[in-house]
Amino acid sequence: MKTVSASPAEPAPAAAGSTPRNVLVWDVPVRVFHWLMVLSFAGAYLTAESERWRLAHVTLGYTMGGLVAFRLVWGLIGSRHARFASFVKGPAAVVRYVRSMWGPRPEHHLGHNPAGALAIVLMLAMAAAVTASGWALYNDLSGEWIEELHEVAANLMLAVIGVHVAGVLISSRVHRENLVAAMIDGRKVGSPKDSVRSVWRSVGALMLVAVLGFWWLQWQGAPSAASDGAAALEHGADRDDD
Repeated sequence: MKTVSASPAEPAPAAAGSTPRNVLVWDVPVRVFHWLMVLSFAGAYLTAESERWRLAHVTLGYTMGGLVAFRLVWGLIGSRHARFASFVKGPAAVVRYVRSMWGPRPEHHLGHNPAGALAIVLMLAMAAAVTASGWALYNDLSGEWIEELHEVAANLMLAVIGVHVAGVLISSRVHRENLVAAMIDGRKVGSPKDSVRSVWRSVGALMLVAVLGFWWLQWQGAPSAASDGAAALEHGADRDDD
């Protein structure tokens, strides 16, 4: 049977002289970002080939871009486990962690593990590329190569997400913890001294208001069915005149 060892950067709770218990690890902004990103990417990917759902596709794509911008800022000023400095490591740390997962003493990290951190960085980069290329396409500022870049970036992001989900399932089994539930309630088993002190509900609420407000503005600005029909008739009339 495998025994779990603590991360070199995070001593085991027993060694720290405190009793392990459910502690707050993920603040509200991190959790809101995570699930909004899941919803936005899934919705944008599923509506990519439909002209009828083009507005939804564009709206969700822009939402992804805004979420990436927020996460970059929150990764610098957010709570301790949300900051990039606390979990983004070098390639050696990633390799060491992956190897430990198949050994007798797998590394355990209260926050993101090095492999998960790599997936997060890649997903942020792919989301930025998808949003930027999509914006260029939507505004007719690009050529065919941008369209190919948009599709490749989206498919690469989907692949990274697949690997990330597999890693979450494997890590949950090895460490006997539910990482999906942790991203819902923000809690994991750890030392009280390593918990996050502030939940930052106000920031999470502002995120939701901003996203929902943006969606409402996009919906309000959408062309109505009547105007679409009038435009189509006018276009047809112009063709008849020609």
